[in-house]
Amino acid sequence: MSASPKSQSFRSLLTIALILILAWPAGLASARVFDPKVFTLDNGLTVVVVENNRAPIATHMIWYKVGAADEAPGESGIAHFLEHLMFKGTKTLAPGEFSEIVAQNGGRENAFTSWDFTAYHQTVAKDRLDIVMGLEADRMTNLVLTDAVVLPEREVVREERRSRIDNNPGGQLGEVARASLYLNHPYRIPIIGWDHEITELNTQTALDFYNRWYGPNNAIVIVAGDVTVDEVRALAEKHYGPIPAVDLPERQRIMEPPHNAARTVVLESPRVNQPSVSIQYLAPSYRTGTEGEAYALELLSEILGGGTTSRLYTDLVIDQGIAAAAGAGYSGDSYDQTAFSFYAAPRPDTDMEQVEAALRAAIDQVRREGVTPEEVEGAKQRLAAAAVFARDSLNTAPRVIGRAMTTGRSVEDVENWPERIQAVTVEQINAVARQVLKDNNSVTSRLLPKPVT
Repeated sequence: MSASPKSQSFRSLLTIALILILAWPAGLASARVFDPKVFTLDNGLTVVVVENNRAPIATHMIWYKVGAADEAPGESGIAHFLEHLMFKGTKTLAPGEFSEIVAQNGGRENAFTSWDFTAYHQTVAKDRLDIVMGLEADRMTNLVLTDAVVLPEREVVREERRSRIDNNPGGQLGEVARASLYLNHPYRIPIIGWDHEITELNTQTALDFYNRWYGPNNAIVIVAGDVTVDEVRALAEKHYGPIPAVDLPERQRIMEPPHNAARTVVLESPRVNQPSVSIQYLAPSYRTGTEGEAYALELLSEILGGGTTSRLYTDLVIDQGIAAAAGAGYSGDSYDQTAFSFYAAPRPDTDMEQVEAALRAAIDQVRREGVTPEEVEGAKQRLAAAAVFARDSLNTAPRVIGRAMTTGRSVEDVENWPERIQAVTVEQINAVARQVLKDNNSVTSRLLPKPVT
């Protein structure tokens, strides 16, 4: 039986990945990840172009270097609220018309807010790029807000909070755990905001935030797809070029003090069907860590929690047979400090205490004995393969580059990622594990079922 086109394509990609892996480090150490082209307009707007000619489509993303951690005290949720309001009309477009035009032209769109950035994106046929770029430039400078659209949308956000957090035990516990992990830093405040502060947000606070942060010199436009640099430059000059730069405030962050004690938070609820435990440690990000720390933590995360062949899954799920799930995670893409996390969920016939004890034993083993050269080499190969496959998706490059550039990194950092991962040593990983995985630097979260009385 002949292979389907889809399976043939997959096998071809797998072959390429294996060739590159076998060529490591000579091939991948000097490989380019996305090979982007970058230019800056006179008004300060940074534009990144990633050519991908596999299909006649383009993804357009605009990233603003502002998020929930940049909000003023008492205005939690305003960054996310403004993301909603950016679809409510401009001097030339009625509320909702932006989305209608994108849909009428066969496109898809969305937006998202984090603690460090806010991003808006559309994917369209390449000949519609002119349209969406014009729409996005329009709402960068011509947003119109009135109580008639702002106040009802505020209730939409409050309902979003109720459904995602207030009525979700895991969401409730996550908020408390994060507020315990960050004692002082604004990362402790939820992106969506506290409900009692959301109710105080209004048209003026939204406009003030918009006027303070939304401008070309605080934005990054990333276009990926069947385009050329010259085509994108012409469209960027046409649509974004006339927009004047704004007077940006300095991006100030309150720093985190030393942590002197481990913390534990517990939530019991009759709505919990699957108990779980997580342990988070405050950790350096790419921007805040010393040379190589974040890359070492990336590899440590892959060794401990990178899928069904990882150390934790093999130990707790397969060998001991006490956990339904187990793993670890780390993302260095934060403007300030981030977290290194472990998690586990028991099987129905296993006590939570037994699973947590096994998870802590595994963490302690990493602290004491570290990782092996064989584990490190395997992790490097898996991450190398992931970097190869990342080039195939039209949306991956804008997201990776956008997150990096809004959190203090550069295009060169993204492109040099394979080389820097390859350069990490076993000794560096073991040193950063001992540095980060300290009890006084941790928050343990237990999500437990509670019998209905």
